Formats: sequence, C-alpha cells, structure tokens
Amino acid sequence: MKKIAIIGGGSWGTALAIALARSSRAHRLALWAHSADVVETLCARRTNEIYLPGFQLPAEVEVTASIEKALAGAEIILGVMPSAHARTIYRAMRNIASPTAVFVSATKGLEPDTHARISELIAEEMGLPSPSRIAVLTGPSFALEVAAGQPTAVVLASTDLNLASDIQGEFSGPRFRLYTNDDVVGAEIAGAVKNVIALAAGICTGLGLGTNAVAALVTRGLAEMTRLAVALGGRRETLSGLAGAGDLILTATGELSRNRSVGIELGRGRDLREILGSTRRVAEGVGSAAAALELARRVQIEMPITEQVHAVLSAGRVTQDAIRELMERPLKQE
Repeated sequence: MKKIAIIGGGSWGTALAIALARSSRAHRLALWAHSADVVETLCARRTNEIYLPGFQLPAEVEVTASIEKALAGAEIILGVMPSAHARTIYRAMRNIASPTAVFVSATKGLEPDTHARISELIAEEMGLPSPSRIAVLTGPSFALEVAAGQPTAVVLASTDLNLASDIQGEFSGPRFRLYTNDDVVGAEIAGAVKNVIALAAGICTGLGLGTNAVAALVTRGLAEMTRLAVALGGRRETLSGLAGAGDLILTATGELSRNRSVGIELGRGRDLREILGSTRRVAEGVGSAAAALELARRVQIEMPITEQVHAVLSAGRVTQDAIRELMERPLKQE
C-alpha cells in the first residue's frame, strides 16, 4: 500500500484527496495545507469549509500542517499548490522527501517570475538530473465535480511512460479516468494558457458580446495555445485532446471556472485588485498571462489574445478596446 502525500489544501487538493480515497487501489493518504484555518476546519469538521464546502474528507486521509509529517514515507508526492508558491514549497521539500519519491504536478500555471513550467521547477529544486521521476496531471476537471464523484477524464503526462502507467493505475477509479501521454511540454503549456484564454472568454461574457464572440475567441485561443506548445517542443495532437481542447472548453465556458469568473467581472468594469481581493481562490490565468506572452516572444510567435489579456491585467487597458483591437487585426486566412 503506497503512501501519497497531497501538498496543497485548496479546492483541487481536497478534491484529489477525496478521489484518491475512492480509487481502485488502497493508499495511505496525507493532505498538507499551509493555512492554519484550513487545517483546523479539516481536522475538526472533516470538511474544507473555506475552499470546498459540503464534501466530507474520508477518514483515511490524514490532515497535517507539518510538511515533514506529510512527506514521511511518501512514495508519490502530488503537488497541488498555486504556481506562484510552487518553488518555495518544493524547495522546502528538497531535504525531506524520500530520494526515490516520484512527483506529480497538478498545478496548472507557469511560474510568474521565471516563466518556467512546473515540471522544470520541480527538477531544478529537487535536484533531479532527469525528468523521469516527474509527471503532470492535467485536463478538464472542476474540483467540485471530482469531489462529487461526477465522471471525469484527465491526462497523466510523463517522459517516462512506465511511470505514467504506474501512476495511472494508482490514481484511477470508477469515475476518475486517466489517460497517459509522454508530451509533458504540450500538457503543461495547455494547462497554463487555457486559463488565459478563459479570462478572455469571461471578458466577452461580461461585456455581453454573445456566444458567437465566445466561440470565435475560444477557437482562436486554441490556435494560440497550439502555436506556443509546438514552438516549445510539444505536439499538436496533445492540444487537440483532453489536456488542450478539453480543458479549454471546460474553463472558458463552465460556470465553475474561476478564470472565467474573473474575466466576467473585468468585462463588467470591476477593478482587478478588487476582484482578487474578494476571494482566496486563485485564478492562475492572472499570473500566467505575462509568462505565456514572454515565452511567445522568445520563440517569436504571435499570441494576440494573450497580449490583449495581459494589457487588461497589467496596464489597465479598457476591455472594450482590447476586444476591438482583436476584431480589427489585419484580415487573413484561418
């Protein structure tokens, strides 16, 4: 029976703890949370009232505020922290984690300061010369639906397909299906950039522009995601699958999407700081827009939607002006 340490007590970390308790194989499960109030409510009530209210955490999930206790004996370390905090947390794990542990990243974002993918960050901070002990969990998956046991299909990407297959067997359950893939670059770029496109889709909705505009934006957004992923070494087919198109459709159109919700409020004219200050939940697209745009500049490709989202987020560009500029770009073939 393997021990899995889930590092991150937000909505997605809590949902994955619940899902893993239902998986086809028995595990020892530990859930670590940084915030004292999250740990307190999880221990006292066995529910995460702050991030995922209404769902009982199974009795076999040990909750702790001690990262040393969570990692003790863990053979699989599942990272579910915001991208902005990932480096600090992995750095804290370096001298604690088992030297043979494998790492699964469920963080969908890019590091804001370095623009690194999270698997790159893990390899650097954990001193891993090869990415063969790292996998990425991504794809269309709202935490609330996973916790509720709704059917969900996701992707487990690793350069080592044997590792991917092993984790697939450990994580899969009756209503939580994993597909394997060896395209880590494509999977991570898709998981990060789809959040930026979802912000733009939300802005369209907030402006009342209709479903024609949202459909066009999502489709052209997928083209942007694909261009960037391929330019960085990913595969086009990854972007047409669950990790790309699937997750983009969910995040850009689903009512439970945090990124879409932030975009809607921006489209309605609310200030970004006010929007972000009203919730503890993280909208990864806010931090990933600048990073994605910088990666695009490095490989010399155009990402006009991402560019306009970045202008709205960082320079206070009026959302109507951003949409108008997208519509008035030079005419071209699809």
